Amino acid sequence: MNLMETLIKSLPDDVDAALITGDFNRRYLTGFTSSAGTLVLTRKRSAFLIDSRYYEGACKTIRDCDVMLQDKLYRQIGALLEEARANTVAVESDVCTVKLLNTYRKEMPDITFLEDNRLSEQLSLMRRIKTPQELAIMRKAQEYTDKTFAYILEKIRPGVTEKEIALELDIAGRKMGADRLAFVIVASGENSSQPHCTPSDRALREGDFITLDFGFFVDGYCSDMTRTIALGHVTDKQRQVYETVRQAQDAAFAKIKPGTVCRQVDAAARNLIDASPFAGTFGHGLGHSLGLEVHEAPAFNRTCEVPLEPGMVLSVEPGIYLAGEFGVRIEDVVVCTPDGFENLTKSPKELIIL
Repeated sequence: MNLMETLIKSLPDDVDAALITGDFNRRYLTGFTSSAGTLVLTRKRSAFLIDSRYYEGACKTIRDCDVMLQDKLYRQIGALLEEARANTVAVESDVCTVKLLNTYRKEMPDITFLEDNRLSEQLSLMRRIKTPQELAIMRKAQEYTDKTFAYILEKIRPGVTEKEIALELDIAGRKMGADRLAFVIVASGENSSQPHCTPSDRALREGDFITLDFGFFVDGYCSDMTRTIALGHVTDKQRQVYETVRQAQDAAFAKIKPGTVCRQVDAAARNLIDASPFAGTFGHGLGHSLGLEVHEAPAFNRTCEVPLEPGMVLSVEPGIYLAGEFGVRIEDVVVCTPDGFENLTKSPKELIIL
């Protein structure tokens, strides 16, 4: 049974069909990447409607699904639904806009389009458990990220700007074999106290902490990693903050295994930081799932009640941020296994002083 069949069979009996328009959900179900397209799933048939820009590529890539050249889209959708005698159709509640939903209802007035979350929730449940094939791709993406980190250490010196480092990261990762950069954060000195600081024209200086947070896409799947390094020298306070963050990550690792609730992993790291002299300086969640998107569900945060299962992939990224001074974040990506976890990130975590 393919993913499209699994999805439609998993939906309640009162759902006759589903329309998938979200880019990442289409990619997940069909294996084909495009900026457009409508996937129509009924109890009898799967069909992918795509325009001429992508039609040939879709025909070569997609299996177990009828690829149809898009012409009069809503008439084509209506005909597929009529053929399947589908009266109730689910849409992605987190993707489908009010405008699109109103268009469906106007163009296909005899169909009931459901506004509930069941389709989106089922897609999220399916996507959160990575297959061995997905994990193999993510390991490759992480390998390129680790190699890029090792390379960029040779480029970091006083006078180089954050923007220049960000550009070097992008070029180096693609030369390593990645398809494209997923995102990049380069934050130095006082900028590193901002967890998601945009790379700027600030030049690196002796005594800076430099936070490098970046990832790459490979075959549609992404990596993610953060390392904080020092330039020239560090103070006792900088070293203490760094070691506290590293210990917080280790405390989180000790909790990661099947059955542990996500918020409990977050609490392990947060409690360690809050028991240190730096209480209250760790504001964001401990981590997030990733895969086709950089941020997926579930997450390591204060409220997530999802228990870990083998195949879930999440980041573990505690941080301490001292406003106006500096910040430290260390991030690895792990996959939950039947007896614990596998760390996909291989870059060293001992404090590096260049």
